[in-house]
Amino acid sequence: MKFQFSLKYLLLTVFIFLVEVLIATKLSDIFFIRAYLGDVIVVMLLFTFVKSFVKINDQKLILGILIFSFLVEFAQYFNIAEKLGFRPGSLMYIVIGNSFSWIDNLCYTVGCLILYVLVKITNNEGLTSTPNP
Repeated sequence: MKFQFSLKYLLLTVFIFLVEVLIATKLSDIFFIRAYLGDVIVVMLLFTFVKSFVKINDQKLILGILIFSFLVEFAQYFNIAEKLGFRPGSLMYIVIGNSFSWIDNLCYTVGCLILYVLVKITNNEGLTSTPNP
């Protein structure tokens, strides 16, 4: 792992972030999209964000993001946001989350599987400029 800025991944990060904001603000009435699609996409947001600044093995990063997502979700079971002193409605309270759900873990897994397939397809077709070490 080494520092390497990637404008391509940064632009993807901004795009995915805007999609997440759209889901949270404008599509919140559509339960499936708000409850499930946002969680599937958030792992992709984390992936592109890390890849914006670090050259790292894609498979290891995807696995790390999945583990991190599970840890955050399980921390919600113990009301970690409140224990850290974040007030309901604050940005960090919303980012960390406040309710544990097994379905969220399933969504993170689905998102990572989609991400894994996309990475494999793009790497096999030579569409990425840096192959995984």
